Amino acid sequence: MICSQIGRLSVLKPGGGKGGKAAIMASANAGRFCSCGTRMAGDNRTGRCTACRTKDRERLLRPPALPPQFWDHHELREALASRHLGRVLRAYRCHPHHGVRPLAQNLMASWLGITQPQLSRIENGSRVHHLDRLIGWARLLGIPEHLLWFRLPPGIAPTPPGYATPQARAGTAAFAAIVNLPLPGLPREPVRTGADDLAAMQSLRTADSQIGGGYLYATVTSYLQHTVGPRLFGGTAETEDHGVFATAAALTEMAGWMAHDGGRDSLAEQHFQRALGMAQGGQDHQLGAHIFASLSHLAHHTRRPEKAIAYAQQGHERLSAGQPHPGVEARLLAMQARGHAAMRQGDQCTMQLRRAERVLADAPQETPSPWVSHFDEASLAAEAARCFRQLGQLGTAQHHAEQVVALRPRERARSRAFAQLMLIYILIARGQPEEACAAAYEVLDTTRALGSYLVVQQLEELDQLLAPYRRNPDVATFLDHLREELRERRWLTQWLPPAEPDPTSAGTK
Repeated sequence: MICSQIGRLSVLKPGGGKGGKAAIMASANAGRFCSCGTRMAGDNRTGRCTACRTKDRERLLRPPALPPQFWDHHELREALASRHLGRVLRAYRCHPHHGVRPLAQNLMASWLGITQPQLSRIENGSRVHHLDRLIGWARLLGIPEHLLWFRLPPGIAPTPPGYATPQARAGTAAFAAIVNLPLPGLPREPVRTGADDLAAMQSLRTADSQIGGGYLYATVTSYLQHTVGPRLFGGTAETEDHGVFATAAALTEMAGWMAHDGGRDSLAEQHFQRALGMAQGGQDHQLGAHIFASLSHLAHHTRRPEKAIAYAQQGHERLSAGQPHPGVEARLLAMQARGHAAMRQGDQCTMQLRRAERVLADAPQETPSPWVSHFDEASLAAEAARCFRQLGQLGTAQHHAEQVVALRPRERARSRAFAQLMLIYILIARGQPEEACAAAYEVLDTTRALGSYLVVQQLEELDQLLAPYRRNPDVATFLDHLREELRERRWLTQWLPPAEPDPTSAGTK
């Protein structure tokens, strides 16, 4: 945008008569308006007004509200008549209502909780016969029931906006107090006591890895308040079920990670601490140990290595009280290794990493908790890269970072970006700024739609690290490009609530 404006100004006459002044004024004024015609504030550098930014966010989170005539389009009707869900999804994406260009497969896939290749296979493959998937996606997209070739279960229709039973409202308030979630401003979701929480968790994890926690935090907290909370505190038989406490713990921990991804570490720690108690109520020792590992990671991020090691040791104790889980144990060992690396204890760090590698190679002896996220070879390599970078062993750190980039698919946009940024930092530290810039262009390209404060923060640190090499033409060109990208992305970091919740206002244990 800036370059195009300079190009227009350069053709004006040097004398700058009335015509030149008018052109300059028009150009300046044009920069103060959004594409929708709304005048923007003088300090708005995003190029989008608040209303349009909100629409952009909503578009990434969920399908848009559609007029009734949307479903009358002939291609969509033909797809529905064919009883082929893939064709329906493709007709939906290509509907003229969305504009000249069809909706991107990546966008629709994030709505559905799957990957873009999976969506492509569904659109072009055989019919989907799994009824749960048919029902869930039909409801998500808002397909009118009379157009479907299957019946929706009774009570599946969304709750009218603003409606909730007194029992549900009481459960929501009680749950919000315990997990310390900000009640105002979140969208209300229907309370469905038969909801498939595990499927929701997996969908949210998939979307989180692709688009970042900044977009999804409100969705997770809303699901906790309005779907899980009433089942914990609504006075039903389900409150006796240990499973609902494990559900609440896992989703509360996920909310903590999303708050952390949004730059809200104090809020993240509150979520993690509350998730611990819920995991104990759910009698899920593997999940409890996993949450201790999350607390350890957060302590590392806030530069408290002794506390991080202590959390990891508590995680080992929690894990030993139940069934073994190699992935969780390896993650806890990696957290301890990071603590030793931060304190420059290289031998202890290396010993813990080797133990983690041996443990991770062991096959699980029991069925692992479904609420625990996967810790694999790439995850361990990422932790090793962090350790060896702190120890100053840059060659070894680079090897592990390259291993993560090779193992992580592009669908895991955020974790792949962290590994790439780690590799870029190492290249700069080794005096290879041109190679670092070449790798950084890909990061900018693949993270453009990623709502992660942590990624934006690391890109800003990259700007500072490369500044001493500004005289290098390749570096100078990249820095100009990076700074323009950062101006466009900073609004992504403003979606979490503007103030920290007051811990004294919430129920504590």
